Amino acid sequence: MPHYILGIDGGGTSCRAAVADAEGRILGRGKSGAANILTDPDNALIHIVGAATAAFEDASIASSKIGSACALLGLAGSNVGDAVHYVKERLPFAKADIESDGLIALQGALGDSDGAVAILGTGSIYIARQGSDIRYIGGWGFQIGDLGSGARLGHALLQESVLAFDHIHPSSPLTDAVMAEFNADPRDVVEFARVARPGEFGRFAPKVFTFAEHNDPVAMTLLRASAQTIDEALDVVVARGSRRLCLLGGLAPLYRPWLAERHQPLFVEPEADALTGSVALAAKRFAADARERA
Repeated sequence: MPHYILGIDGGGTSCRAAVADAEGRILGRGKSGAANILTDPDNALIHIVGAATAAFEDASIASSKIGSACALLGLAGSNVGDAVHYVKERLPFAKADIESDGLIALQGALGDSDGAVAILGTGSIYIARQGSDIRYIGGWGFQIGDLGSGARLGHALLQESVLAFDHIHPSSPLTDAVMAEFNADPRDVVEFARVARPGEFGRFAPKVFTFAEHNDPVAMTLLRASAQTIDEALDVVVARGSRRLCLLGGLAPLYRPWLAERHQPLFVEPEADALTGSVALAAKRFAADARERA
């Protein structure tokens, strides 16, 4: 009976899975909801299993086979707290390793080559590799880190919109549009922010880029400040020897024109995505085991 390898890419917005054979050939893919194990480990578990199930269904493999699969999971929020142990103990797979979502993104983008990636999505993290040396920068979560992320940019926009409502800072078409979504009532903004998760803040980030294209002063101020935090992190990556940089994540193409000129010559296009990277790492780690179990 064949056994399978699973690669999983879980972030603050969605979770993707790919099931592969023992040689790492992808047979099917699936997608589910957010899987940040730091902010919501229980829902992350639900969505991890949901994405894996969808991948098995896409490959026309019985979902009952999931229990025999070996899985490598690249998950947001895996670098802090006890969430890794909590989630790993509850996974339904025969074997599972949990790594940073940055590591699988690096593998997908650069293969086995040296370089660095900046992941700019709901959260943010930087990861660099030189030979066998892998180093992480940032990725400390929404509450204290993730500068330049969609969640932090969206949060800053809501904060600025309330400041504009109170006439402490100037308003703009952007802040007016945000307040209109909340019935022009800052109490509705406060109530939303009180319970919102990073992905919910992050949904406001694209609006900042859209209004910046029309020279909205608030949008441009927010973007300059956010881009500066990214440039500061990239300066550290470059100072440590990286000469190839990949910008990854949903906000990467939007941020690139806003980043410093000194970094522009170092940017390269990724070879593949993070899900492909997770499958590649899973194949390296589990392929021999899967063949022995087949």
